[in-house]
Amino acid sequence: MTVLITGAAGFIGMHLSKRLLEVGHNIVGIDNKNDYYDVQLKDDRLSELIKFDNFTFQQLDLADRHGIDNLFKEHGFTHVINLAAQAGVRYSLENPRAYIDSNLVGFTNILEGCRHYKIKHLIYASSSSVYGANTKMPFSTMDSVDHPVSLYAATKKANELMAHTYSHLYQVPTTGLRFFTVYGPWGRPDMAYFSFANNIMNGVPIKVFNHGDMMRDFTYIDDIVEGILRLLEKPPVADENWDRENPNPSSSYAPYKLYNIGNNEPVKLMDFIHTLENLLGKQAIIEFLPMQPGDVKATFADVDDLKRAIGFNPSTSIGEGLRRFVEWYMQYYK
Repeated sequence: MTVLITGAAGFIGMHLSKRLLEVGHNIVGIDNKNDYYDVQLKDDRLSELIKFDNFTFQQLDLADRHGIDNLFKEHGFTHVINLAAQAGVRYSLENPRAYIDSNLVGFTNILEGCRHYKIKHLIYASSSSVYGANTKMPFSTMDSVDHPVSLYAATKKANELMAHTYSHLYQVPTTGLRFFTVYGPWGRPDMAYFSFANNIMNGVPIKVFNHGDMMRDFTYIDDIVEGILRLLEKPPVADENWDRENPNPSSSYAPYKLYNIGNNEPVKLMDFIHTLENLLGKQAIIEFLPMQPGDVKATFADVDDLKRAIGFNPSTSIGEGLRRFVEWYMQYYK
């Protein structure tokens, strides 16, 4: 395969690229390397990839329409994995236009490339945030997701709708993955577990929202990568039994599919913090705060359909995953 991975300097993009490179696929990675968080970390991730002869990197923004078209024209991709996006729920309250440019305009450019250059399979990142105001647990792809509580979530829901349109009109096989709180080595500094580690080690208070009464379906990066690898060569096909009177939101008469990809085992936030404290060997100074706008109290993934489709079975416990993260963190920051 010749695979385009957008967001290759990102957390998931770097880990996924490395696995695909190790098994011999040709990877073209792009990233705009914006300064939403530490650019040096992005460069260091890329340094792990440029060691491979079958990796090519280009600094490119998804919103660059002509640049993206030329990229598709030049490389003859067989598959595309779109992980690039403006990330972060809280940041979307401060800088909404960044989400429109990357998550909507940029995704349109990717869809157009897939349409015109006959891509065999597009996998794209959605998010558990699309469940918004829903409270029924676990979150299922059979549930309605029409009540987002942040612009970030709204753009991810829009991506799913846009993908379906291209699957319907142009028969582009598309698979959307709703990620649930991915963590691990080389992670994103804006994510809670990473910022908690930074603050604990530096004696700075950590901000714990909703007074700690929160749960997250933390999913270790290796489990996420394994799921994507298994899906890559299994593009969706039209569901001949799809019922237009009782439509299944996660599939279609078009080659379109949605999956949750999570650990299926939510963890209480305070338990997570205590595990991190023990591994770091230092106690956190905690500042309890009310719920933030755009945030949700709990996430919990129903992954039964992904288990049926590819045998997805996340195997990394929160203790083991955090141990690996802390080992990397201590080494990286010396």
